[in-house]
Amino acid sequence: MAGKSQKIIDFESAMAELERIVADMEAGKMPLEDSLAAYKRGAELLSFCRGRLEDAQQQVSVLENGVLKDFSASGEMGSN
Repeated sequence: MAGKSQKIIDFESAMAELERIVADMEAGKMPLEDSLAAYKRGAELLSFCRGRLEDAQQQVSVLENGVLKDFSASGEMGSN
């Protein structure tokens, strides 16, 4: 696992890689150097995913302030 950082393609790929890293680390069979590299990569992936989620949340907020205003506060469409 040691080496240069890999490019992160998209949210789904980042989550899948992060899940693999966690599973490998939980198995407890990695040498220390590989564990440190895995932890560093996991931190990069986590930061990337958090950023994407924050972006998505921002976009939803913008939509809620405009296009999606037709929905009631309870989450159901208004009745006539």
